[in-house]
Amino acid sequence: MRLNFPPALRNRRFLMLWSGLLISIAGSQMQLAAIHWHIRTLTGTPDPLALGGIGLARILPVIVFSLFGGAFADTYNRRTILFITQSLMALSAAGLAALTFLGHVQIWHIYTLTAIQAAAVAFDGPARQAIVPNIVAAQDLPSAFSLNSIAMNTGAVIGPVLSGIVIATLGQGYTYFFNAISFLAVIFALLAIGDIPQNLKKASGISLGAMTDGIRFIFSRKVMLATMVMDFFATFFASANTMMPIVARDILHVGEMGYGLLISAQAIGSVTAGLIVSQFAVIRKQGPIFTISVIIFGFATIAFGFSNTFYLAMLTLICIGAADAVSTIIRSTIRQLQTPDHIRGRMISIAQLFFQGGPQLGEVEAGLVAAAFGVPFAIISGGIGTIIAAVLIMLKWPQLQKYDGAEPKPLNTAAD
Repeated sequence: MRLNFPPALRNRRFLMLWSGLLISIAGSQMQLAAIHWHIRTLTGTPDPLALGGIGLARILPVIVFSLFGGAFADTYNRRTILFITQSLMALSAAGLAALTFLGHVQIWHIYTLTAIQAAAVAFDGPARQAIVPNIVAAQDLPSAFSLNSIAMNTGAVIGPVLSGIVIATLGQGYTYFFNAISFLAVIFALLAIGDIPQNLKKASGISLGAMTDGIRFIFSRKVMLATMVMDFFATFFASANTMMPIVARDILHVGEMGYGLLISAQAIGSVTAGLIVSQFAVIRKQGPIFTISVIIFGFATIAFGFSNTFYLAMLTLICIGAADAVSTIIRSTIRQLQTPDHIRGRMISIAQLFFQGGPQLGEVEAGLVAAAFGVPFAIISGGIGTIIAAVLIMLKWPQLQKYDGAEPKPLNTAAD
């Protein structure tokens, strides 16, 4: 298939913001992989509960602040919000680097600074995602969502590989230092793109009523709600990355470099799938495609749990990543195109509770199950749980299987 230039990249402002995010995401993924390795090193022995605890540190602030983040994104300038959140995340990474360089870092330091970054993400996520339809025309949004998926997963390929290299050659602290520097790419992009039109005529304000309006909106859109619930359970049950340091060191017996490659494997599959999907101007049968991709995700997770060689683990992780990318692109397209601009931030903040709550709470669940029954059982049972959840959601919301993607779109964006 001949690759065409993605339409969204013809938009100068989107190109600049996307390029900055690509660099920043690579830094964030490098830090995430490094944190898991750091905790495994600090504990001295395989400790699934300590690894699972990082998921709790990442999700609790999102649960507390996410709805506020959505209301802020609908009330205040989204570009300004991104300036603040990106700066706060850079400072948190710099703090973790300083503690590590000084030799004073402890696990509770890692948990605390991770929680601070997660609180920033609760405000950053709704603003960052809701700003895309303010920049890109409606017909180019599927292309933009595919490119965002590519950016996320390219960063997830590069970041862990760099993490393994940096830890092995320069030391743990430099992974956090380089991540702090990477946030400057987004900050410079935000400065360069200038003001971005945003519909603030129906600004919600920061109130309980504004937040509940977002919840009511989600529950009035059954297809959207079904994608969120399925997203939560798929990522809750199938959090394979959580146990990756133990899989790498204690099951497959590979070092830092092998660990970095394993962490990157899912992203390799995701980038490949994202490039393919980005070539389609129109995607039909979106509901069935979304569901099938989640079921494939579950089966690939089961296969990963049974893997006892490095190459088999890599192959199954690539399949997991490809399936996850397809489901991510489809669900993003459905949600963004079915949501008016004045409530888009609140919709994303609620979606954020699902798509971040699933994997982070899943890390805690995986840690508990692995501590009781072993790491392979935790991964395999998670894949089975994903498939069961997908089937039950199909039965609960049959509208999802009928959703084609050509339905009327109540779109209201500054890009129109």
